[in-house]
Amino acid sequence: MGQTKPFWRALTAFLVLPGTAAFLIPWLIWPDGAPLRMVGLPILVIGTVLLLWCVRDFYVAGRGTLAPWAPPKHLVVVGLYRFSRNPMYVSVLLILSGWSLATDLPALWIYTACMALTFHLRVVLAEEPWLARTHGEQWTEYEASVPRWLGSRQSRSP
Repeated sequence: MGQTKPFWRALTAFLVLPGTAAFLIPWLIWPDGAPLRMVGLPILVIGTVLLLWCVRDFYVAGRGTLAPWAPPKHLVVVGLYRFSRNPMYVSVLLILSGWSLATDLPALWIYTACMALTFHLRVVLAEEPWLARTHGEQWTEYEASVPRWLGSRQSRSP
């Protein structure tokens, strides 16, 4: 019974946060009768699979959810988090890019760009400082070895 409550919190957080940003809002932006181009669907599906993988890792390895009201108890450094400190945001941006390609709506491209900027500002201004305070040395080591988004980690000059 103890595991049931955290599961429902994780599911609710998923539906409320990335569910709204990556699925509900694009659906609301998409006008009735607008064509769907197949070119964006593989990217949308890949982004969705990667997002679900991240949510699972938050729940299993982190013992928490992606929601600020029930964050992981442990720093998540497994799975996709070995390659990016923010694969969940990257996954949502892939989903939004898939929608944008599939619909070719300028409004969705603008929404995707705004979300990318919002994610970056949230990470830099709120999440990373909180992680540094919460996880201390473990965060410092992780931050030094894994890039914020994608690509290789640049070594720092003193």
